[in-house]
Amino acid sequence: MKIKFLLLIFVGFILSGCVGVSSKGVFGTGVSVALDPRTVGTQIDDSIMQKTLTARILARDKKYFLSVKSKVLDGRIFLTGKVDRPEEKLQITKIAWETKGTRSVRNDIKIKEEFNFKQSAKDILITTQLRTAIIVNKNIKATNYQIDTYKKKIYVYGIARTSEEKDLVISEAKEILDVENVIASIILVEDLRIQKD
Repeated sequence: MKIKFLLLIFVGFILSGCVGVSSKGVFGTGVSVALDPRTVGTQIDDSIMQKTLTARILARDKKYFLSVKSKVLDGRIFLTGKVDRPEEKLQITKIAWETKGTRSVRNDIKIKEEFNFKQSAKDILITTQLRTAIIVNKNIKATNYQIDTYKKKIYVYGIARTSEEKDLVISEAKEILDVENVIASIILVEDLRIQKD
């Protein structure tokens, strides 16, 4: 009975990821489907690319399940995480480029170093501070952005409604104490592929 219950919870968890209601993604809080400025067709294409890319990376090595994160926005692939060797980073980049529909690949994967609890805690704090700042700012649609911090460098991925909003997000990131660099991969709504029926 206990096994059936756990299996039911597991299946429910897997299926809930397919519904498109959840705003949780591999980078934390993801782009909300209800507020996503991409067309439904583009969202579906990106979702298929995301699943294909994840499957191909995991087929290469299961250890990447927790160590490598990917996000697809309008055919553009963003990679973050940590790997043991430079060759692995190159191989994952190659897999991303070979994924059908890829328009560009941004690889911010780092080579692993010895774990530093203090640094990891600082990175989490930086991410939280930026997330809070863009939620509080009424001129930014916070649900359209994902944030990842590694060694005091903030990686911001998302879709901005205007260039002013994009500049505002970058400005908020730069104002956070101890941030060494801000790497923004923000696409403007006007630059998204327009899919005609």
